[in-house]
Formats: sequence, C-alpha cells, structure tokens
Amino acid sequence: MPRKMTIAEKILAAHADLEQVSPGELIQVDVDMALGNDITAPIAIKIVKETGIDTIFDKAKIALVADHFTPNKDIKSAEQVKVLREFAQQYGIIHYYEGGDVGVEHCLLPEKGIVLPGDVVIGADSHTCTYGALGAFATGVGSTDLAATMITGKTWFKVPESIKFVYKGELGPWVTGKDLILYTIGDIGVDGALYKAMEFTGPVIERLAMAERFTMSNMAIEAGGKAGLINPDSITLDYVKGRAQRDFKVYRSDDGAEYAKVVEYDCSKIEPQVAFPHLPENTRGISEVGNVKIDQVVIGSCTNGRIEDLRLAAQILKGRKVKKGVRLIVLPATPQIYSDALDEGLIRVFLDAGAVVGPPTCGPCLGGHMGILASGERAVATTNRNFVGRMGHPDSEVYLANPAVAAASAVLGRIASPKDL
Repeated sequence: MPRKMTIAEKILAAHADLEQVSPGELIQVDVDMALGNDITAPIAIKIVKETGIDTIFDKAKIALVADHFTPNKDIKSAEQVKVLREFAQQYGIIHYYEGGDVGVEHCLLPEKGIVLPGDVVIGADSHTCTYGALGAFATGVGSTDLAATMITGKTWFKVPESIKFVYKGELGPWVTGKDLILYTIGDIGVDGALYKAMEFTGPVIERLAMAERFTMSNMAIEAGGKAGLINPDSITLDYVKGRAQRDFKVYRSDDGAEYAKVVEYDCSKIEPQVAFPHLPENTRGISEVGNVKIDQVVIGSCTNGRIEDLRLAAQILKGRKVKKGVRLIVLPATPQIYSDALDEGLIRVFLDAGAVVGPPTCGPCLGGHMGILASGERAVATTNRNFVGRMGHPDSEVYLANPAVAAASAVLGRIASPKDL
C-alpha cells in the first residue's frame, strides 16, 4: 500500500520521478523555476561562465530580477545589474526584469504567473519560500546551487519532515496573516522548524486572501523552515487563473500523512503582533508593547507590499498626517501594484499624509537604500527581519508589524494599535 504523503513530499516525489519519498531521503529533482536577483545572481553567473558551458538548461525557466539595489544606488550596484543584463541578453533569458518592469521578486513572479501550484522553485534568496502559498515547494539556495541548476535544470534535496500548523477560531480586529506568522515564530522560535516543511492549515487559513497567505509562507524561513506550504484551494486557483503562463498540477496532502508534529492555535486569542529587536521571535501583543517612540516607518517589501497591504495602510492614514519628525516610506511591491494604488487613490492618501512614496524595490528591508537608519533610530517595518543592523546602523532598531499597526505608528510617532486612533 503506497505511503500517505504531505504536499511537500508529493511535489518532491513527482519531480524526482518517484512513486513516493520519505523524510531523510536524498533525491535529485527537476526544477520548474530558478531565480536570482542583483545581489546573488552575479556570483552564479560567474560560476556558469567559469565552467565554459555555453548553454543554460531552459531560457524560460530562469528568472533574473534586479530588485535589491535598483534604481542603481551606486557604481557597484550598477555593475551588478550590468552582469545580469548582459547574461540575460546573451542567453535569451525570457524572465529578466529591471527598470519600469521590475518589482520585488517574490511579489512579481506570482503576479506574472511565472511560479505556479505544484512547482519546485529554487531561488538565491532566502524568502523564495513565499511561493509555498501557491502550493509549490519553494526554497532558498546559495548562488553555487543556482549556478548548477542554471546549467542542469536540476537540484538535490534531503526530503524534509513536515510540521502541520492548524489555525482555528476567528480573527480579531486588525489581525492579519502577518500577525499569525509572527505569533507562530514567537511560539516556536527562529529555529523551531529547522529544515522542516511548515504546512499552514485550518479554517482560518482557508478564509485568508492570497496576499496574507504569501505573507505567512514568506516568513517560514524566519522559523528555520525549508518551505512554507498551503494546500491549494479555490482561492489559490482563482488567483492563478488568467495568470498562469504554462500548465501546472495541483498537489494536496493526503489524509493520514505523517507529520513530525501538529501545532494548533486558537486565533481568537491572537492580537496584532510586534516583533522587538533583534529577532522575529521576540514577539509581543500590541497591548504589551508600551511606549516605544519611533523615527521611521516602512510599508512594503515581499512580505507586505501588495495592494491589500496598501489598502489597509491607507484606511488608517486617510484624513490623518504622519507625526512631525517621523519618516513614512511606502514602497508598492510591483509596477502593477503601484498602478492599482494610483487608480484607487491610495497614492494620494499617502502623499496627503506626508509619506514618501518610492518605486518598487527591496531597498530599506536589507539596509540597501531608500530608508537607512542612523545610530539610535527606531523603525516600524512591515518587512520580515529585524536583525542587528538589518536596516542600517548596528545601533538602530527595527520592529516588525502589520501594515495597519505600521500606519497607526506613523501617525502617533510611537508603536501603536489602530485602536489608539
């Protein structure tokens, strides 16, 4: 009798051309999409060139997205992007994005239907796990692994164990997918799912919009997860329909599949969460934050830069002003999201509130540009990491929160709940 498998195991088995796989097995799999950005891809490209091989495995299955330091912030970043551009031209890579086409990679690829349910996706970026929200096995790799996949179309994995997270109950006011994943990381810790496939399930997940599912899968890596998957349903397929650039196959976990453990949460007890410096696990409910004055707020990134996130922030900011002395930076994650925000009047709301609205970029999330912190400064950000020096000076501090909390904090000049307004 065939073994009951999780969604992660099913996808890996199919891509390894095996009937079934079990945790701990070493397997070689075919890759549907290999991703690199302007920081990580130049290293992979150098390796590819050093091999002397003059072909890549499939020009339609590689994506190069110049999103971290663009528009080019300095000479070094301009040289990095030049490497990507010339490689894409030389090898005829179809999915190459910079300039007016570029968006934050993990928002751009799903939006364009380049990553799909059932895929195996690797990316030389740790937040590649975002695509697990579509029901794909997606994970970050090093630049050397990216180079090998560019040449062969394959990579290898140790099949991970899976942890099942079941979210029950009803979400309270202003509680989002960002709060669920922050609460989860706060509960299990930054190594609580080390090399495990995190599977997010339960009635609350089934009601979440795709934007919030992407947020949850995006931050699986912050708990040490190898991947963060959600079984595809009608919401997934509605999102994919009309976007998909190729055929795909849906996989779902079997009833009776084996898990390393099952963790259940009553979401009615979860309030908006804030992760204090300097780890995403240092979470507190908004009611326990106290009086933390701030200098900057960033709304954007691959975690919370989608149109739903901007709508939530605009709902708070409409008719209000950013507190004097606070810098609010809003970065729509893709040109399409920027365009939609323009059409919906959200950009006007942000500008009237006193925000700086910038182009799609990873920018401040990694301390790259467009919002670097000075010594002693504090920021509330809708990003995914708050390590020492993550957004600038080693003596600065980053607090992670959802877009509603971020917007309310910008108005009040301290970490605040929308209720405080």
